[in-house]
Amino acid sequence: MSWGWGEGVPQDAIYWNMICERKGLYTCFPSGRVINAGKSQHNEDQACCEVVFVEQRPSPRGRLPSREGSGELDGGKKGFYFHYWALFDGHAGSGAAVMASQRLHLHICEQLRDLVEILQDPSPPPICLPHGAKTGPADPNHMSYTEDCGEVPNDAAPRFHLEKAVSHESLVIGAIENAFKHMDDQIERERASQHLAGGCCALAAIYLMGKFYVANAGDSRAIIIRNGEIIPMSREFTPETERQRLQFLALLRPELLGKEFTHLEFPRRIQPKELGKKMLYRDQNMNGWAYKKIEEDDLKFPLIFGEGKKARMMATIGVTRGLGDHDLKVFSSNIHIKPFLSCFPEVRVYDLTQYEHCPDDVLVLGTDGLWDVTNDKEVAGVVMEVLTSYEPNDPCRYTMVAQELVVRSRGVLKERGWRLANDKLGSGDDISVFVIPLGGPGNYT
Repeated sequence: MSWGWGEGVPQDAIYWNMICERKGLYTCFPSGRVINAGKSQHNEDQACCEVVFVEQRPSPRGRLPSREGSGELDGGKKGFYFHYWALFDGHAGSGAAVMASQRLHLHICEQLRDLVEILQDPSPPPICLPHGAKTGPADPNHMSYTEDCGEVPNDAAPRFHLEKAVSHESLVIGAIENAFKHMDDQIERERASQHLAGGCCALAAIYLMGKFYVANAGDSRAIIIRNGEIIPMSREFTPETERQRLQFLALLRPELLGKEFTHLEFPRRIQPKELGKKMLYRDQNMNGWAYKKIEEDDLKFPLIFGEGKKARMMATIGVTRGLGDHDLKVFSSNIHIKPFLSCFPEVRVYDLTQYEHCPDDVLVLGTDGLWDVTNDKEVAGVVMEVLTSYEPNDPCRYTMVAQELVVRSRGVLKERGWRLANDKLGSGDDISVFVIPLGGPGNYT
């Protein structure tokens, strides 16, 4: 269920869009999404909520007999479902966010197709797959690992070969990571023909086989609230949080700086009159600060400058992971910023089967419009306050939580602008929120 302000809609108007019910999510995951674009001309936030069937890829050697419990459905299709929610916070245009909201879940599905049998088999994933065979558990009728890989077994020789244990969970994480990369590649290929301006942060939650996989690339965030406890499920990727990665890349490839920037960080801009003096600095290896003698090269603009939400990379962008931005350049220059941006998400996993959950336990996904003015504790307080005012089996309670979160983050219009309850400035950004219940009647079977 969705509620919010949209482009061209009066700020106090409410409209409803039965997203989850229309797609059959209502009985499994009654969720809420809220978008506030009342203070901007265009809404650059996008959202998606889907149930996706992952069908096993056909085998080039023909169909093999299915095993008991292999996940074969009526009609002979073999596979599994996953539930999917995602928020995309666009910048410099909504084009990348719109395409990502329409395609990312399909890329995830495509990456998972090779893993259908592997994920449904409790045995460890095979390290090496037979040539030309489908991706799946090893079949006793197939060649051995050494025969297929062209190795000749030598029983007389001592074996010191070590194999790293790979979990099913890590295969899903890898599939999600690769899906983000393929999504970014598609935006790059089609940006001209589809007029895909700008880029976007991406935050996705995938529920698969009893686990939530939360993938974040950007400054949106997710938290779980369980029995009053706050469990972070993501972190922000900004010039400050990824400083050392960015500095290290700049050190290895100084040509990316275009002779305009220095990879070193200083507390402030250096003045020419300070040449020869000692000033605080830090490089890619340092968490603390030290003094160095200022040289001519140090007069260049720092790769990372500013603090908090005002921190910028190359004086241009405040996020360091996301999709798109393939044409982004430093103002009035030919210096491309994309080489420093990563499209790969950090994926965190939450195993629902390890805990008992009640109807008040939820996963909250939000774009930075929420988190810029509301901290984790305040979000948890709103969640508990609203949920306790509704019956536990009322699915609308989660939509009401999302509505209340955005209303409080937006604030109230006063003479001095939009103000929160504490009279601080409200969020001036688009605000999008998903509230997903982790337990309760009829949620998980």
